[in-house]
Amino acid sequence: MWLILHIYLFLSCNYIYVAMMASSGICQLQGHFRLNGMYQDGDLLIGGLFEVQYLKAFPKLSFRTEPKLPHCELFYMTSFQQALTMVFAIDEINNNPHLLPNITLGYQIYDNCLRLGVAFRGATALVSGTEETFSDLNCKGPPPVIGIIGDPGSTHSIAISSVLGLFRLPMISYYATCSCLSDRKKYPSFFRTIPSDAFQVQAMVQILNHFGWTWVGLLYSDDDYGINAAQSFYQDVQEFGGCVAFSEILPNVNNQKEIQRIVGIIQGSTAKVVVVFSTSSYLLPVVDEMVLKNVTGRQWIASEAWATSPVLLASRLKSVLGGTLGVAIRRGEIQGLGNFLLHLRPDNNSQNNMVRIFWENMFGCNFDTRGREGEKKCSGQEDLSSTDTPYTDVSELRASYNVYKAVYALAHAVHDLMQCEEGRGPFSGNSCADISNLKPWQPPRSVCSESCPPGSRRATRKGLPVCCFDCLPCADGEISNTTDATECIACPNDFWSNPEKDHCIPKEVQFLSYEEPLGISLTTAALFGTCICALVIFIFAHYRKTPVVRSNNSELSFLLLLSLKMCFLCVLLFIGRPQLWTCQLRHAVFGISFVLCISSILVKTMVVIAVFKSSRPESKGVMKWFGAAQQRGTVLILTALQVVICAVWLSTASPTPHKNSQYIRSIIVYECAIGSVAGFSLLLGYIGLLAAVSFLLAFLARNLPDNFNEAKFITFSMLIFCAVWIAFVPAYVSSPGKYAVAVEIFAILASSFGLLVAIFAPKCYIIILHPERNNKKAILGRGTQNK
Repeated sequence: MWLILHIYLFLSCNYIYVAMMASSGICQLQGHFRLNGMYQDGDLLIGGLFEVQYLKAFPKLSFRTEPKLPHCELFYMTSFQQALTMVFAIDEINNNPHLLPNITLGYQIYDNCLRLGVAFRGATALVSGTEETFSDLNCKGPPPVIGIIGDPGSTHSIAISSVLGLFRLPMISYYATCSCLSDRKKYPSFFRTIPSDAFQVQAMVQILNHFGWTWVGLLYSDDDYGINAAQSFYQDVQEFGGCVAFSEILPNVNNQKEIQRIVGIIQGSTAKVVVVFSTSSYLLPVVDEMVLKNVTGRQWIASEAWATSPVLLASRLKSVLGGTLGVAIRRGEIQGLGNFLLHLRPDNNSQNNMVRIFWENMFGCNFDTRGREGEKKCSGQEDLSSTDTPYTDVSELRASYNVYKAVYALAHAVHDLMQCEEGRGPFSGNSCADISNLKPWQPPRSVCSESCPPGSRRATRKGLPVCCFDCLPCADGEISNTTDATECIACPNDFWSNPEKDHCIPKEVQFLSYEEPLGISLTTAALFGTCICALVIFIFAHYRKTPVVRSNNSELSFLLLLSLKMCFLCVLLFIGRPQLWTCQLRHAVFGISFVLCISSILVKTMVVIAVFKSSRPESKGVMKWFGAAQQRGTVLILTALQVVICAVWLSTASPTPHKNSQYIRSIIVYECAIGSVAGFSLLLGYIGLLAAVSFLLAFLARNLPDNFNEAKFITFSMLIFCAVWIAFVPAYVSSPGKYAVAVEIFAILASSFGLLVAIFAPKCYIIILHPERNNKKAILGRGTQNK
């Protein structure tokens, strides 16, 4: 989104940038937007952005000619009243001798057409000014506007404030409520006279809590306003014990298939209360579809964006929206505004074409009727007092009152700067602002934040209002009784709601059991490996006096086979319902068994190297360091260190059974929480260290002159072992639930079978199938031939 915004900003700025003409010393505006607006000259200008027209037709893009601007349709009388409220406030200030004396305020107001592109064009036009040329060689002049009232949309305000904040030009919104805009670091010059959504969400949750409505649906618009408000609401409603039955994004285009899908969800849900964070334009298609399908009996909770919208008060929507409760902006009164609105008259100034558009929509006429037979011509003298529209209704001034406060807040900020005494000013060197050359970053030093009544520059609580919203029934009809809405009763941790959402049923408990095919297969493999170890032990015991068995310390071979047998048997601790003792023993037995196994292999490798070294005259005394006692002691010390690691781990942060619902909320995965990640990592790391040392020594001794070179088999076995456990780590981390246990078992079995086969299969092959080679001469034969 931001990439698109930056590209668009780049193109926009290139379209209106002011270029220095070196030859003539004149700065010329390179482009001029055709925007609907209202204009009045003054010593200082205040900019305005309003949603006066809210449907649009987009021209086709040929990429061969300059694209035309979107064509705006359907005049929004309520927003035009808000724009005229800004005009009224400025007129009132100009007639007030005590506020900004000797300074006349002017205005430049643009229609954003409810479109970010148009709003951005309007904002950049306000920033760059409206004069076609400057004669100043430095291209300097008074700022085009001292501040902007608007934009009403949160998404628009975020985009525009991101740019205007670079110049510290104040922007005071009367309708943008996204909590994200309260971030002063991101939006240093953004202010507003409406509370943020954090307050609105709290108010709506209080309404739900008051009526006991705990099972609700949620609809929200696909913009910053809707998304941020929905996220905040979802968190707050859970804190008071409520549940969100469904959460759907309203399409921002008239997608009939998507609208029908959403209506189907509302119709099929048992939740009878529906909360909506959206403007009326996004919600209206859904309500129309509900009227068509006769989906009634829902209690609607309206956000401030549509609670007072006259569009949704139509009689045809009463069957669906009757009894709606709304959270509305705080209402205020503006003396004289009603009379001011009735005295509006159009003129021929092209900069005031918004008034002409309003007039044509109000009276169904046209100022230009050339070539249009039967169309009524506007005279400009039609009587506004004979009309009855939201434009002339001043009984419910909410957003308009916020506009009124915004204009006064900015005016008081400038007035404060005028009262500055040199040497006691707020700027560098205690200087004051030059009102004739006001900088865009100077008014924010005095402007208020969030909510200020007219005449006040300081809000009550760190810029936040004490009271935020009015609660009102915003559609005719009786409010639903609390029994009409299905209550949400939170199920216990081990239970889940049934498909009908009216009973709690036990969650499925999942673990690697002996009864399922995967558990049976792994158990069979573990028992098979155990039996193979027992068979090899029997063979070695029977042929213990033969050269093959005695060639490399038969005692270490029996110790290695015993440790491998323990490795296979420890798999059984990983299968079945986790219990405290199995969780504690499974990794301890696994870690100790593998260290006993690897340390035996390491000592065997060291003995092979020592035997070869001792055959050389210069190394006759090497074998005294590798006697039977030294071999047993080395294995014992190396294994004892792993025992200490396991003991510390189990005593400080022991693994325990844990019911995990994070993978799938309706399933409980019964697993062993490892307790300490550091302990588990140290256990595996120590095994890996011994394996790496064993592999390195065996690899270096792989070419020793011996017909039966055990170092080769050890090298191959350790290569298998290291490969299995290197692959185990990512597979274990990425596997969910019981499959993580299966991955660990597979790694144990694969590495154990690898060691068993690689080290003992060649020996058993000679002992059983080729006994003629089981003699000292045959074993040392190749070594003799190579000498």
